[in-house]
Amino acid sequence: MNHRVTENAERSGEVIGAAIEVHRALGPGLLESAYSECLYREMMFRGIPCCRQVALPLEYRGVTLECAYRVDFVVDSSLVGELKAVAAIEPVHEAQLLTYMKLGRWPLGLLINFNVPLLKDGVRRRILSVELMARASS
Repeated sequence: MNHRVTENAERSGEVIGAAIEVHRALGPGLLESAYSECLYREMMFRGIPCCRQVALPLEYRGVTLECAYRVDFVVDSSLVGELKAVAAIEPVHEAQLLTYMKLGRWPLGLLINFNVPLLKDGVRRRILSVELMARASS
């Protein structure tokens, strides 16, 4: 297995562990913003390098539109995370994550829904293929 893929898998496991800790402490039923703040603090406490509310520019007809999107968090410039606090993860949420991954050229993405009894049931991990990343950059 590729060394970078292994690192990304390990890092995603660390992020999921941090999210589980936040969920254990808070449970379901809060706003996404509360989970976002607590997850960020938990990742900082664990030494997981991340940035939150990262602006993701969008290029349209040769013009770069700044702040077209904001992703919830980016870890190690290779993993993007989108947080939710919804009744169920819908296809539009998965599409949103995949779009962020393509636009930012992040190979790994986590979609985490905190509004579930067991957090493991609210986590989706997605890997962006090399082919899709290449298409996104052209």
